[in-house]
Formats: sequence, C-alpha cells, structure tokens
Amino acid sequence: MLKLFNFLDRLYWFIGRSFYTLNMRFFCYLTGIEIGAKSVFYGNSKFKKLYSTAHISFGSNCCFRSLPTSNLIGIDRPCIFSVLEKEAILKVGSGCGFSGTVIGCFDRVTLGNNVKCGANTLITDSDWHPEDPRGGKCKPVIIEDNVWLGVNVVVLKGVKIGKNSVIGAGSVVSKDIPENVIAAGNPCRVIKIIN
Repeated sequence: MLKLFNFLDRLYWFIGRSFYTLNMRFFCYLTGIEIGAKSVFYGNSKFKKLYSTAHISFGSNCCFRSLPTSNLIGIDRPCIFSVLEKEAILKVGSGCGFSGTVIGCFDRVTLGNNVKCGANTLITDSDWHPEDPRGGKCKPVIIEDNVWLGVNVVVLKGVKIGKNSVIGAGSVVSKDIPENVIAAGNPCRVIKIIN
C-alpha cells in the first residue's frame, strides 16, 4: 500500500510540475522575462517588472518551488521576483534553486551558477522605502557560484557572498562573506573555513 501512495504522490507532483512549468513559461514569454531551458516550476511564482527597460533573466535548469509542501521543510509564500526601477537588473545563473524565495531588485542583483536558496529566503538591494529620507541608496548584491543559503536567510543590500560558501539558517547577511566558508548569525559572521 505504501508503494501505491508513493507512486500516486510522485504522479501528482509530475503532473503539477508540468502544468505550472508550461503556465509560467508562457507568462514569462509574454512579459519579456528570460527563463532558461529545463527550468521547472512547482506552483506559480510571482514576477513583477514595472518598466520594460528593466531586466530579469534566469539560466537553465533552475527550480522554482512556490507550493507550501513542494519543499518538505515548508514554504511560507510563493517565490517572488521584482525589478522595481527602470534600469534594474536581476540576473541569475544556471542550476539555481528557489523555495519561497523573495528577491527585490531596485538596482542590481546577481546570482552565479548553482546557488541554492533555502525555504523563505530574502535577497534585496534596497531598504524598500525610497521616498523615506532615513533609507540609504540602493547597493548591488552579488552571490557567487555554488553558494547555499539556509532556511530563512536574509541577504541585505551591498553584500557580496563568495563562491562555495554556506550561510546558516536564520542568518542576516549585512556584510561581505568570503568564499569557501560557513557563516551564520545575526549579524552573519564566518564560523568555519571550508577546505
């Protein structure tokens, strides 16, 4: 009986993934958002592009998980990707994974290849209230190849995370993190070097 339930569960996710992928690819095509080959969607992601001059692109083999149980750690929201200024650029490499991830881009956010964003992660290059004088200027965010962001990680403006680094669950990254390290905390700091 367990084998039957497992088979039906896999069938359910296969059919759902096929439907959502087709739906999201069509939407992205109509709105000028570049989605690379073999990328898949579990649920509908939200893409917001306020100006035609702004740019959103994802490489091939990316995975977007927006349904609450599509990642068994649990997802609180769908994936949301926004470019909110005329020249804003959100550029993502190939092989990246997103689970309820929110990326807000007012200037530039760049993710390399094979970046894994754990459940409910947030990446932003802004303070989000440009009309408020207490907010500072937008600053680009760069996340290099093979970075893994744990569940509920927040990456703030002006940050660069070096390749092959791991950011521990619940961390708030407000300063640069070098490559080949494990970093965690609020504020996030290096706790171990990866050999």
